[in-house]
Amino acid sequence: MNKIVIAIDGFSSTGKSTVAKQLAKKLNYIYVDTGAMYRAVTYFALENNCIGEGFFNKEDLIASLERIKITFKFNEALGFAEVYLNDKNIESDIRTLKVSQYVSPVATLSEVRSKLVEQQQLMGKDKGIVMDGRDIGTVVFPEAELKIFMTASAETRAKRRYKELLERGDDLTYEAVLENVTTRDHIDSTREDSPLVKAEDALEIDNSELTIKEQLASILEMANQIILK
Repeated sequence: MNKIVIAIDGFSSTGKSTVAKQLAKKLNYIYVDTGAMYRAVTYFALENNCIGEGFFNKEDLIASLERIKITFKFNEALGFAEVYLNDKNIESDIRTLKVSQYVSPVATLSEVRSKLVEQQQLMGKDKGIVMDGRDIGTVVFPEAELKIFMTASAETRAKRRYKELLERGDDLTYEAVLENVTTRDHIDSTREDSPLVKAEDALEIDNSELTIKEQLASILEMANQIILK
């Protein structure tokens, strides 16, 4: 059977990772959450005082990139791969609002993007992969056989993220989450290096009113049409 690369890009909190995980499982493909990789670097930066409220020591972070090793290890109980930073499981640590507040500035650094894009391209060299992020269809895999661009209103995405964080036990307000979503949208879309844009040949899905099941069925059908050619 023909193996392909599936690139899923889009704004934060559009459910890219949720759909991508399920799609990979259906196709028996490898799933890579590139957003988690940038979150891992951000977590490292926070832990090592490279970034924080009112400061960003870019040079310190860039100098430390060689000390950052990001891997994914499949957790059979959970049914997906968790993120490890230098062999430490940080899956829960990187999903906090604090990491979300700093991930976009970290992701603007060309040195960070270059390091992670190189790793991502190696992961997909044999195809049979579903990868989601901000620049997968435009930079990482511009020749991907299937490109999806996911979007939804900022308010819809903030409500989803707020509910998710509350269920985790985080103490925060909806207004704070909405501000984070809109701020990240602006930074991601206006950065000089690999800004978030829809690839010309990407298929756009506005999932404001769609369930995960409906999104999965739609993308799976698109993928199978290409795979079975």
